[in-house]
Amino acid sequence: MKFKKSYLAIPLSMTLMIPAAGTAFANDGENHSPTAVTPASDLRTTLQHYLSEHAYLAVEAMRRGADGAEDFDAAANALNANTEDLTAAITSVYGEEAGNQFNEMWTNHIGFFVDYVKATGANDQAAKDEALNNLDGYRAEFSKFLETATGERLESDSLAEGLQMHVNQLVGAFDSYVAGDYDKAYEYEREAINHMHMVAKGLSSAITDQYPDKFENTMAVTPAADLRATLNHLLTEHAALATMAMQNGIDGSEDFDASVNALNANTEALSAAIASVYGEEAGTQFKEMWSNHIGFFVDYVKATGAEDEAAKKEALQNLDNYRADFSKFLETATDGRLKSDALSEGLQMHVDQLVGAFDSYAAGDYEKSFEDIRMAYEHMLNPAKGLSSAIVDQYPDKFAHDMPSRMPNTGMGGTAEEFPLEYLLAALMTIAGGSVLALKKYAGSK
Repeated sequence: MKFKKSYLAIPLSMTLMIPAAGTAFANDGENHSPTAVTPASDLRTTLQHYLSEHAYLAVEAMRRGADGAEDFDAAANALNANTEDLTAAITSVYGEEAGNQFNEMWTNHIGFFVDYVKATGANDQAAKDEALNNLDGYRAEFSKFLETATGERLESDSLAEGLQMHVNQLVGAFDSYVAGDYDKAYEYEREAINHMHMVAKGLSSAITDQYPDKFENTMAVTPAADLRATLNHLLTEHAALATMAMQNGIDGSEDFDASVNALNANTEALSAAIASVYGEEAGTQFKEMWSNHIGFFVDYVKATGAEDEAAKKEALQNLDNYRADFSKFLETATDGRLKSDALSEGLQMHVDQLVGAFDSYAAGDYEKSFEDIRMAYEHMLNPAKGLSSAIVDQYPDKFAHDMPSRMPNTGMGGTAEEFPLEYLLAALMTIAGGSVLALKKYAGSK
């Protein structure tokens, strides 16, 4: 197998948060101050984007398959589009032959999950076992592919172990959903999304070590890159969970409460992140504003179900007020490194994307809905980029740790060791108990 030594193209949309002094975050080869934005962290971000989105879309497609939902085809099409994006990424690194091999294996493994869904619907245990056996064969084949592609920087045994986690999480999310254990289903979904962020960490580390010149000798795993990666994770997950909660709200779905609980848990994690940087008072302020903006989306859902145009306009006006308040909050917190005008403009894009995805869903235009969902998911990478850049510039000493010289060896399960970022990461992923929002299930009609 011949692999082309090109580098991964980074397709990012318009910036949401524009640092006031953007050049302060650039790596000129001489400046060794920490930075969240480097060629290597851009690679990691791109892999985080597509791999975590795969997990999210796969879970949603499997659920819709189980329900025989009208938007199943649109969900499957979105999942296929994600596969095309991942294939393009692999091709840009390793060439057409490797890209074609990746596409075939990746598409097959999605097909095996579909087989499992069909077998579950038919109550055919033998067919379910066959689907799982096929996924086991895929694990071995795909692990060997990645080991070879990365010049054995990732080891097939560890890769296969990590891939089993991926299979268990998607199957677990689906089985729990079918059994009516919706809280467990969303727990599995969040675990699956998180796991794919770790995949991106290991794979980007391997690629940047393999082709250092292509990434200006920058590293994919540094404290600053970890900060950006964590914000990538939490902010994209917010967009994903918000769209599902809104859809469940208008449908009066049985899993509505569970979807809201998952969205609340994401809010807790984001609030902990802000508090760990700026203190408890700022964390509390953030949590109140962030929770309120979710509540305004819920108001919009309720108004849509009630066909109350005045209430819909009021919800949008409240979201407009939130944009101004939240933009000013971030400008103040970052000492002006992020500008409120640019922030407010970017937040309007976020509002438009979530409302657009919901309106399209309510109108039965499912293809457009999933297009907007994917745009909303990608767009949240931009605030992660801007905010992480501002924080690293604001507190450079907190992100100036020495990094290990040896490569990770686990790939699909993350790196061989986790790197300390005591200032932020210790608090980031601690999900506090309780619920941010007191929401009532609304059984609306389309």
